[in-house]
Amino acid sequence: MGTPIFSVPILEELIKNTNVVLVVTSPDAFVGRKKVLTACPVKELALKYNISVFSPEKIRQDYEEVVKANPDIIITCAYGQIIPKELLELPRLGCINIHASLLPKYRGGAPIHRAIMNGDKETGITIMYMDEGMDSGDIIKKEVVKIENTDNLETLSNKLSLLGKKLIIETLPNILNRTNERIKQNLEEVTYAPIIKREDELINFNRNAEDIFNQIRALSPEPLTYFNLLDNEYKIAECEIIDSKGKPGEIISVDKNSFTIMCLDKGIKITKIKPKGKNIMTVKDFFNGFKKETILGKEVNNYEKKVFKIS
Repeated sequence: MGTPIFSVPILEELIKNTNVVLVVTSPDAFVGRKKVLTACPVKELALKYNISVFSPEKIRQDYEEVVKANPDIIITCAYGQIIPKELLELPRLGCINIHASLLPKYRGGAPIHRAIMNGDKETGITIMYMDEGMDSGDIIKKEVVKIENTDNLETLSNKLSLLGKKLIIETLPNILNRTNERIKQNLEEVTYAPIIKREDELINFNRNAEDIFNQIRALSPEPLTYFNLLDNEYKIAECEIIDSKGKPGEIISVDKNSFTIMCLDKGIKITKIKPKGKNIMTVKDFFNGFKKETILGKEVNNYEKKVFKIS
């Protein structure tokens, strides 16, 4: 049971090493500007191997196909829905989850994003039993991955996906013969990783540059962070931290290839952006149709300072 590209290497390894009788995934969704109905990556892989696919809108209400499959074990990885008690109790070997954090830290839907955003130096994969809580079941095994300063959401996700593939195959034999460990989570160490919302994407430049840089790479390459300038929205696709002085939120320098926004302590030098409704482009290309001098000294997110008079 899984949905995104993160789950694909794991499913493929399970297909090679076990008898996958059913893949449960999210329904097809409309993607892109042209709203093309598209299967998710996990479904595409399952169909490639001629494995039956079940894509219920709500698994809590529609799960009879899983019951009919009569699985010995259910393995989930980034599925995106709460599994009902009826399915948790169905397989004789239980329901196993592959979670992209070192539980009990970062329970929830965005553990990779939050680890980068919070400036963590390491994260990992946890293989665990599922229960009715959110990522609260007993731990079977976990392994650490270092978070490099150059990692973003995509690169760290790729590392964790490959680790998840390795770890589930290593762990499965012990799960099958019931010799695996079952370690209760320490409730005093529980933290949460709520899903990313629109407000998480907006940059507040009245913070340290490192915190902002972590936010930018935690949401790159999708959905990207953004700021507002002259009533227009721009997303940051590529940047670096540089030593600078100035007022937080002010564009303090502009050249033909970049512009720099001041943070609390240093500057964020932006070299690639995504204007709203357009593709990612270099700042150099953006300036071809834009007078770069007009933004020097301007403040970003200035819409927050507007005053509305109510008569």
